[in-house]
Amino acid sequence: MATGDSAAKHPAEPHLGSLGGRLNWLRAGVLGADDGVVSVAGIVVGVAAAGAARGPIFTAGIAGLAAGALSMAVGEYVSVSTQRDSERAALAKEKSELATEPRRELNELTKIYEEKGVSPQTAMQVAKELTGHDALAAHAEVELGIDPQGLTNPWQAALSSAIAFTTGALLPLLAILLPPPSARIPVTVAAVIVALSITGWVSARLGGADPRRAALRVMVGGALAMAITFAIGRLVGTAVT
Repeated sequence: MATGDSAAKHPAEPHLGSLGGRLNWLRAGVLGADDGVVSVAGIVVGVAAAGAARGPIFTAGIAGLAAGALSMAVGEYVSVSTQRDSERAALAKEKSELATEPRRELNELTKIYEEKGVSPQTAMQVAKELTGHDALAAHAEVELGIDPQGLTNPWQAALSSAIAFTTGALLPLLAILLPPPSARIPVTVAAVIVALSITGWVSARLGGADPRRAALRVMVGGALAMAITFAIGRLVGTAVT
C-alpha cells in the first residue's frame, strides 16, 4: 500500500532521451522566434528608415513574416523528412540483421554493455533479456541511438517552426506600426533588444551555457542587423528621392 502511495505521489521521471528531445524542440522554438524577431525587425527598420509611410511598412513586414515563416517550415520539413528517411533505413537494416544474424547481433549488444563497464556475464544476461523483450528497440537505441517509437515528425517540425517564427516576427511588426512616426524606430529597436535578451537567456539556460554571454551575443547581433538595414534603407531612400 505504501509503495503504491509513494508511486502516486512521486511519478516516474521522464526518460532521459525523451527529455532531451523535448529540450531540443523547445530550444529550436526559441531560436525560431529569435530568427523571426531579427529578420522582420531588419525589414521594417530598413523600410522605415527610407521614410516610408505606415502602409508600405506594414506590407513589407507582413511579406517578410509570411516569407520567413514559409521558408522555415519548408526547410524544417525537408530536413526532418531526410532525417526520418535515414532513421527508417537504419531500422530496416537492423531488423534484417536481427532476422538473419541474431547471434552476431546479440554478441554486438553484449559487447556494447561490456564497453560501458558491465561484467561479461551480466552484459550477456542484459542483452538476452532486452532482446527477448523487444529486439529491435533494444538494438536500435543502443547501437543507433534511435527510438523506433519516437521518430521525428516532419509536419510537426514544419508547423512548430512556422509558429515560432511568426510569434517572434509579430513583435517588431507591432512595435513599428503602433507608435507615432517619430518614435517608430526607437521603440522597435528597444523592443527587439529586450526580446533578444530574453530569447538569448532562455536558449542558453536550456543548453546549460552562460545566459549573460548568450544574451549579449544575440543582442549585439540583432542590433548590428538593424543598424545595417537602417543604413541601407536611409541610403536607398535618399538615392530614390
